[in-house]
Amino acid sequence: MSTDDTTQITLPPMKVITQNEHNIRVEDISVNAVKVLRRLNAAGFEAYLVGGCVRDLLLNQHPKDFDIATDATPEQIKAQFKNCRIIGRRFRLAHVVFGREIIEVATFRGPHIQDKNTSDKSKKDGEGQLVRDNVFGTLEQDAARRDFTINAMYYNVVDGTIRDFAGGIASIEEKTISLIGDPETRYREDPVRMIRAVRFAAKLDMTIDEVSDEAIHKFAYLLENIPPARLFEEVLKLLFSGQGLTTYQLLLEYGLFDKLFPQTGPLLKTDSRERKFIDQVITNTDNRINNGQRVTPAFLYAAMLWYPIEEHSQKLVIESGLSPADAFNMAMSDVLHRQLQRIMIPKRFSITMREIWSFQHRLSRRYGRRAYQMLAHPRFRAAYDFLLLRGEIEGGELYELAQWWTDFQEVDSDTRKRMIDDLRAQPGPRNSRRRKKPKRKPN
Repeated sequence: MSTDDTTQITLPPMKVITQNEHNIRVEDISVNAVKVLRRLNAAGFEAYLVGGCVRDLLLNQHPKDFDIATDATPEQIKAQFKNCRIIGRRFRLAHVVFGREIIEVATFRGPHIQDKNTSDKSKKDGEGQLVRDNVFGTLEQDAARRDFTINAMYYNVVDGTIRDFAGGIASIEEKTISLIGDPETRYREDPVRMIRAVRFAAKLDMTIDEVSDEAIHKFAYLLENIPPARLFEEVLKLLFSGQGLTTYQLLLEYGLFDKLFPQTGPLLKTDSRERKFIDQVITNTDNRINNGQRVTPAFLYAAMLWYPIEEHSQKLVIESGLSPADAFNMAMSDVLHRQLQRIMIPKRFSITMREIWSFQHRLSRRYGRRAYQMLAHPRFRAAYDFLLLRGEIEGGELYELAQWWTDFQEVDSDTRKRMIDDLRAQPGPRNSRRRKKPKRKPN
């Protein structure tokens, strides 16, 4: 049997941090995660809390998820829990479901082995990216397969110790994001690690170390190989974390933003209206998230693509002779189609995006019953908020239009009627009622 163990990494000696030397307590951990750990231990398996939850607990942050690593195979995990399902093709995982909480349990991963005689093997494409990775291993091998040093720490619920395989504690103390192993190899295996590095740097207020930093600038193009469906989830983590503005600025700095939004990136010059607009939208999103308010990806994605749509629409009017309305509708479809080649935006969001865009032109047509009809539309509020932000950035007539709608929402019905009547009295083009056709004279 021939094997090619291309990415086996030699780790420094493991350090065991005793319960008295760290701040994690069982009470800080999800009750359901503790149940899973203890049942696996009782069945004779090794099982540890691992990764981001250990890191966040050490930083006195509340983890969003509690992940577990074990020497039990997915099938053995499933045999222990009736509420378990096996997912994944690139790497099989077990999800133990407790109502709305899902505890993800992964079998220890081993080195990448290219073996023609077994179906349980890893597989890379021409760029070195892993496309299949069902290779199981030991605890030490699993630690070597982790991406960053801060994510290679394992908490044992039995004795409260932490096994630190790659200097994770030191990285936390030094506030440094460091890859385990050679950055080029690790980024080629999974280019998403580059945006994960940026996300952790923003979230944890840390700095990416020099070698990992340089490699991002060099290999940013590899993100183009990632399936669009996977990137949608990753972008949500980037921009809907409450630290979206810092993350977005780092994406620009490392040349990663252009790989995610290739039509928008070239427009984001310093102090451009496009840059100011997106900066403000992301700032507002952060504020809403940090204040516990609801947000929708549709609004942020609509903002990301608005100016590419405007630019493409104007180009179609000039080059194709289309009417402004037809050009705008075609531009919406073209720009969205191109973006979907990079990030697969689900229809439930893309439909809302199109409604927000379409409303930007409809909101200027306020005569007669139209203002009342638009005010009652379920997408009015999102479209109005979008218009308001555009008005704040661009000023002029757009700002005045946004202010008119602000006032129209706040006044009583009689004042609303007067506001519409005042529009009719203003000079210049407007949407007036169609003239009635003259009746034909009887023969």
